[in-house]
Amino acid sequence: MDHNSPNLPSRRNFLATSGGLLAAAIAAPKAGSALTAAASNDSGAKMPSEKSRRKIPIGVFDPVFADLSLDEMLEKISGMGIEAVEIGTGGYPGSSHCPVPELLADPAKLRAWKKKFEDRNIFVGALSCHGNPVHPDPKYAARDAEAFRNTVLLAERLGIKVIVGFSGCPGGNPTDTMPNWVTYRWPPDFAQIEDWQWKEKVIPYWTQAAKFAREHGIHQLALEMHPNQVVYNPRTLMRLREAVGEEIGANNDLSHLFWQGCDPVEVIRFLGRQGAIFHAHMKDTVMFHDNVAKYGVLNFASDVKDLPEASETFRAVGYGHGANTWKEIVRAYMEVGYAGILSIENEDPILTGEVGVERALYVLKNVRNELLAS
Repeated sequence: MDHNSPNLPSRRNFLATSGGLLAAAIAAPKAGSALTAAASNDSGAKMPSEKSRRKIPIGVFDPVFADLSLDEMLEKISGMGIEAVEIGTGGYPGSSHCPVPELLADPAKLRAWKKKFEDRNIFVGALSCHGNPVHPDPKYAARDAEAFRNTVLLAERLGIKVIVGFSGCPGGNPTDTMPNWVTYRWPPDFAQIEDWQWKEKVIPYWTQAAKFAREHGIHQLALEMHPNQVVYNPRTLMRLREAVGEEIGANNDLSHLFWQGCDPVEVIRFLGRQGAIFHAHMKDTVMFHDNVAKYGVLNFASDVKDLPEASETFRAVGYGHGANTWKEIVRAYMEVGYAGILSIENEDPILTGEVGVERALYVLKNVRNELLAS
């Protein structure tokens, strides 16, 4: 099966086309509970003083503007006051604003591409090539592994430090043709599957990938903790980091951790203490508590008709959890010395496209300003 086939809608396309029904079918979300302030540091490590807090750049992940040319997108985001960008270079995000083979083949084109961002004072904070380089179908695995290698080479030439992606998910045995996501080790055959995946596929691939990146001056591979990937929560991320090395870190997309029941501030503290946060997607999740009570959290909408029964869905920043929660999240990033960007990824089915980006940007700039002024 071609997981990039135009006949198979991406999550982003599906959510964008289903927004009307969702808006009509579900009630306004219940307000989230307040989080404990993150002023104290339970690690014992010295934290930055308030006056030394870094003004973390606020950016956007470019697939939300895939219908615009590069020049049109840059004009748009510059006018919105966006300060940085995360650029797709292949895999699921595509590469609509970054012709990777052309840029690698022609230094003049590479310089011209880079100058477009510099002229608008927009920082390219990361390159993203989410794919499945350990896919059981060799042709898909080879394609996504090549996208990763080309992204490393491009990052090296551009001086970009962070590459974002997925860990991938193998099959369950050497003859499988489709990925097999295992999260529970019983009955015993599932333990055998998980052990085989990590030992034979995941750790060997990422050991070689990290070595290749290191040889080209790239030391931050930011893996998004995401369902249907072997790295889907902080524990599995750290398992891979411990096996492969410190090149492995997080794209800390909290939208995938909210529904798992994680406390976002505790996640940032935990990963931040170990220097393991390389990138941060800014995306919210709303929980529909009546449906959670009936169906649990592993209850996603896979079709338009399922939306009224879903337990959660993605929202723009501030539309799943309030501004106070996001203020504590940004505070936590500042306190752990996070050195990346806050990259808005809009997959909100109601506030689609530019609208969701604008709403998220408004919330993030306000809470950042409050923190820097305090």
